[in-house]
Amino acid sequence: MNLLCSVALSMAASPAGAQAAADEGMQAAPTAVAPSTPVPSDAEMVQTGMAAVLAMQEGPNKGEWPYEGVYRVGGLIPYGYRIGGTSICGEMLLRVPGYGKDSTRQAAIARATEFVLGGTSEPLMGLDKYEGGYDVRGWGLCYGARFLLALKAAKVIPAGMEDKVEQALIWYLRSLQEIEIPKVGGWNYARDPGKETPSAASPFMTAPCLQTLYQARAQGYQVDEGVVDRALAALLRCRTDAGNYAYSAQGQTKEPESSLPGAVGRMVSAESALFLAGKSDGARVKRAVEAFIEYWPELEKRRAKNGTHKAPFGVAPYYFYFAHYHAAAAIELLPEADRPALRARIKELLLRTRSSEGTWDDRVFPRTANYGTSMAVMSILMPTAPPAARWESASSAAAPASVK
Repeated sequence: MNLLCSVALSMAASPAGAQAAADEGMQAAPTAVAPSTPVPSDAEMVQTGMAAVLAMQEGPNKGEWPYEGVYRVGGLIPYGYRIGGTSICGEMLLRVPGYGKDSTRQAAIARATEFVLGGTSEPLMGLDKYEGGYDVRGWGLCYGARFLLALKAAKVIPAGMEDKVEQALIWYLRSLQEIEIPKVGGWNYARDPGKETPSAASPFMTAPCLQTLYQARAQGYQVDEGVVDRALAALLRCRTDAGNYAYSAQGQTKEPESSLPGAVGRMVSAESALFLAGKSDGARVKRAVEAFIEYWPELEKRRAKNGTHKAPFGVAPYYFYFAHYHAAAAIELLPEADRPALRARIKELLLRTRSSEGTWDDRVFPRTANYGTSMAVMSILMPTAPPAARWESASSAAAPASVK
């Protein structure tokens, strides 16, 4: 995630040097073709993308959409990537209109739910001392919780799984909070080998984790306010006065403004998380969206390419569609009058990288089209998505009034 969320375009030196070295040996994925003429409708792009993702479901019980990066645990895709990728694809299937009458999607979601529920007993997702040097459990915990929350909010938990989903939700949310960075707050997707915990929060990991906890609170689950407050403080330490964001920061960042073209993915995600907690404003959110659009060509140069954090802006190919998703989500936080033009720009950018098969992929692995396509489809559907959950706590400043 490098999920997802493959868990953000963050794009400066990573603490996981092994990932960069491994990427160098990979073959580049085929270059996406130019959009067809006439331009496909939103409905056509959504339906084609959804059908492609449904066909990609795999695994022993055909219940997974694993996110694939170069990192392996025992030669296998890490469990956090498998849960995270499956959860993102599953959430996309829930968001596409017509789910209640689509037996094919319902069966796919039932299989995916079984797989995500199994994460609670998977040793590689456990909270005991973690031996790996590259910790991706957080992606599985963040997006696994988000998927289960989405199932419950939509009232479409597969029959017979209601109690298991409830128990798993509590486990995922508790586990996510327990792996926050001690004392520093927030979350990071990686750490230096030999260190038990990362030392600095990463905005592209911290922002989606925060929004998952906001949603959990909105749906009635207990969330430790201290965890949220520390994570918000960590995001603020990553932000410069000019609005740029460091790749990660333990103390107040000294990020140079010249690095902004590589920071736009983490800008849109972090500003949104801060805005929803009353720690940012519409002007900052809009500036982040506009910076993403302005510097998109620098990100596109690195999409589906070998290597990771390349000069001059340290841009890595992954998190490309993470950034599109969070830019689309940020637009929905802006005043109604600002949204149409910005929505059109995001859709235009997505069309530029849509393949001839109607899919999207930002990695060198064909499999990760499951993730890229799901993020792109949800970006297109963002104007009709439920409003993002807001965070209010005793220590929060008064948040801006909702405009959606």
